[in-house]
Amino acid sequence: MHYGKWLTAGAAVAFTVMAAHEHGRSRADWDDLLSLCRSTADACLRGSDGRYVRTDAEALYQHSLYYDRRANRRLLGAQTSLLVTAALFILDLRGRNDGPDNIPFSPFR
Repeated sequence: MHYGKWLTAGAAVAFTVMAAHEHGRSRADWDDLLSLCRSTADACLRGSDGRYVRTDAEALYQHSLYYDRRANRRLLGAQTSLLVTAALFILDLRGRNDGPDNIPFSPFR
């Protein structure tokens, strides 16, 4: 338990860093899609099924969604790791008895 809390704390940090990386990739694809939509008037027309008519616009949108979902899963993993870390820290504190006994101090004796 003593070393496990540090392992889960490291996992929380690692998941957070990975989530930030995936969010950056999602944001880059989204920005590319916005640039494409601003380039011409018909670049981001949608069909009757809700998909973009242009395949490059649809591909950018799908990539953005893909990386956004990956970022969300990694953030969920980071939050779970953080909760486990907090629980392990509390359990580790409760399990320690290597300090001195609690002897009350009476100044009037």
